[in-house]
Amino acid sequence: MAVWFTSVFTIVILLFTQVLGSGVFELDLHHFQNTRGLLANGLRCSMSGCRTYFRVCLKNFQKVVSPGDCIFGEVATPVLGSDTFSIQQRDARLRLPLNGAWPGAFSLVIEAWYSPAADPPGDTTNPDFLISSFAIQRQLGIGLEWSQDVQSGTQTELRYSYRFICNDNYYGDTCSIKCTPRDDHFGHYTCSPDGQKACRPGWKGEYCQEPICLDGCNERHGNCTLPGECKCREGWQGLFCDVCKLHPSCKHGTCAEPWQCTCKEGWGGIFCDQDLNYCTHHKPCANGATCLNTGHGSYTCTCLPGFTGVNCDSEVRECDSQPCHNGGHCVDSENGYGCVCPPGFEGTRCENKVLTCADAPCFQRGKCIERNNGNSYICECPAGYTGLNCEKKVDKCTSLKCTNGGHCVVRGNLRLCSCRSGFTGLRCEINVDECARNPCANGSTCVDRMNDYTCTCPPGYTGRHCDRPTDLCASLRCLNGGTCVVGDKGRPTCVCPAHFTGPQCQSDEDDVPPANTPSPGEGWESSDKLSLVAIGMGAGLVAVLVLICMAAALFRHARKQRDEGRDSETMNNLSKVDFQKENLLSTMELKNTNKKIDMEADCPREKSNHKHINHYHRDYKTSTGYKDELSLLDKDENCEKTPGDKKHLSKKYSERPECRISTICSPRDSVYQSVVEKNECIIATEVSD
Repeated sequence: MAVWFTSVFTIVILLFTQVLGSGVFELDLHHFQNTRGLLANGLRCSMSGCRTYFRVCLKNFQKVVSPGDCIFGEVATPVLGSDTFSIQQRDARLRLPLNGAWPGAFSLVIEAWYSPAADPPGDTTNPDFLISSFAIQRQLGIGLEWSQDVQSGTQTELRYSYRFICNDNYYGDTCSIKCTPRDDHFGHYTCSPDGQKACRPGWKGEYCQEPICLDGCNERHGNCTLPGECKCREGWQGLFCDVCKLHPSCKHGTCAEPWQCTCKEGWGGIFCDQDLNYCTHHKPCANGATCLNTGHGSYTCTCLPGFTGVNCDSEVRECDSQPCHNGGHCVDSENGYGCVCPPGFEGTRCENKVLTCADAPCFQRGKCIERNNGNSYICECPAGYTGLNCEKKVDKCTSLKCTNGGHCVVRGNLRLCSCRSGFTGLRCEINVDECARNPCANGSTCVDRMNDYTCTCPPGYTGRHCDRPTDLCASLRCLNGGTCVVGDKGRPTCVCPAHFTGPQCQSDEDDVPPANTPSPGEGWESSDKLSLVAIGMGAGLVAVLVLICMAAALFRHARKQRDEGRDSETMNNLSKVDFQKENLLSTMELKNTNKKIDMEADCPREKSNHKHINHYHRDYKTSTGYKDELSLLDKDENCEKTPGDKKHLSKKYSERPECRISTICSPRDSVYQSVVEKNECIIATEVSD
C-alpha cells in the first residue's frame, strides 16, 4: 500500500513539474572525518583505509525519515578520499534538478560508502560496505545563500552546505513563476527579480505588445505600430495628428472637423473661393481712387478729379469739352481744370457777369463802394442786416451753418439744426451708419447709403437682407460623397452612398452599434400626428402675434394724428406781426460777384401762411432731433406786389427761362430791378416814389 501510494505521488509530482516550476537543489560536501577507518559494523575497511564515496537521496518532508524512493532525486559521487579528508569544491558540489514547484521543506539522506575498488564505486545495496548514514529534515527558502550544517555519528563527522535555486526563467518563492524575456511579435519585455514582465522602452500592455506612440500624438486621431510613431487617421494630419484636413475644393477656409470649409474673413461661397474683399487683396484702383467691394469678387472705383476708366487709370483732359463760357481760357490741372475769365465775368466756368455799383446790388439801402477801379464792390449794410449784398437779416441762425440739408431752428434762446433722415450731430454733419446693426445675413456685405443700406449677397442667397437661398441645396452640404436632392415637400435632403448615414451623410454605419430596427411603417403614424399638432400650434401663435401688432399700429397711428392736429392748430395761431418781424427776408443765400448765391423770395397771396406752416411742420416731423418751430424759417410775410410791377419783371426776363426771378417786396411802394446772368438772378436796383 505504501509503495503504491508513493508511486502515485511520484507520478503526480512529475506531471506538476511540467507546469508548476523548475529549480535545482545544490549540496556542497566540505569535510569528512573517519579517524579510526571503520565501517558502520565496526570492522576495518582494509589495510589501506576506507576509500569513501557518498550517496545523496532527496525526498519530500517526513517527520521520521523512512527508507524508500527518493522522490526529488538521488545522486552518487565518485571516490573522494580515504578515512578523513577534505573535499575539493569542484568535485563536491552535487546538483539535484527539481521539475516542479519547490515545496519549501525536504528530507535529505546522506550515506558514506566504502568502495573496495578505486573506480567505479562499489555496491550500495550491500550493507556491509556502509560507513555511516545521516538523515535530516529542514525548511529551506529559495536563494543564492548557502545553509551550513554538520552531522556527527559514533565514529564519523560530515561538514556540508546546501541551497535551492531556480532555473533560468523561473522566479518566485517556489520557482513556479515562469518568465522568458522576448522581443518579437508576441511581446517586448524582460523579467523583474520577482518574475513579473517588465516592458522594454516604448512598449506597454499586459504582454508589452502595444507600442507607445509619439509623445503628444492625439489618441483619437492617431495611432502607431512602432514606438515613437504617430500615424494619422483619415481626415487628420500634422505631426501629432491634431490638424483636420480641409475639403479638397476649399480655397480660403479653415476647419474644426475633417472636410469642413469655414471661410476666412473676406471670402465667401461654399468652398470659400469668392473674394468678398477684392479691394484689399488686389488693390485694382489706380491714381488714388477709392475702391468699394460690391461682392462676388466685384468692385467699383471712385476716381479722383482728372481720371476715368474702370480702374481710374485713364487721365481726363477736361478742357477738350471747352467748359469755359464767355471767352474764358481753360487750363488743365491735376485736380481737373480751371477757367481764366475775361474782364467782367467770373465763376467756375466764367458763367457769371461781375456786378458793379452801377447795378445797385446793395439791399436795404446799403451803401455801395467801388473797388479795383470799379470792377468789384462792397456793401456797407445798415444795422440789423448782413451779407455781401445786405440780403441777410441778422438773427440767431445767422452763424449756425447746418450741413447735409439741415435747417436751423430757433427755440427760445437755443439755436438747433433740424437734420434730414439719415443724419445727426450738432450741425447734421454725421451720416448715420445703417449697417451698424448688422442687417445683412449669411455672410453678406452691408453697404451704407444715405438714410439707407444695401446688402451684397454671396452666391446662393438673395433678398434685401440676403436671407433667402436661391439654391435650396446651397444651405445643405452633404459629406462623404453624398448628393443633395430636393424632396417632394421642397426640402433639400442628402442621398448617402453605401455605408454612410445621417442628415449630412456624416456617420459611418460600421461605427454605429446595431439597434433594433422597427418594421416599415411602424412608429410613423404617431410621429406624423405630433408634427401636425406642432404645426397647428405654431400657426395659431403667429396669428395671435400678428393681431397684437396690428392693434398696436392702429393705436399709435390714431395717437399720432391727434398730436399732429394739436400742433397744426397751435402753429396757425401764431401772430402774423411776430412772424413778419422774424422773417423779413429769405434765409437762402444770394449769388453775387465772388460767390454763387441764390435768392428767392416768394410773394404769397393773402392768407397763404397756413399752407406753408403746415408744409414745414410735416418736414420737421420726419427729422430726428426736434419737434417744433421749423415752420418759422425761410418765409417772408407782408409782401405786396402790384400786378403791374410783377408784369414788368416777368416781361424783362421772360426771354431767359432758366433764370429764377426773385423779388423782395416791402410795405413801401418800391420795385427792385434784377440783373440776371445764366442760372443766377440778383435783384440789384431799387425804384422808389
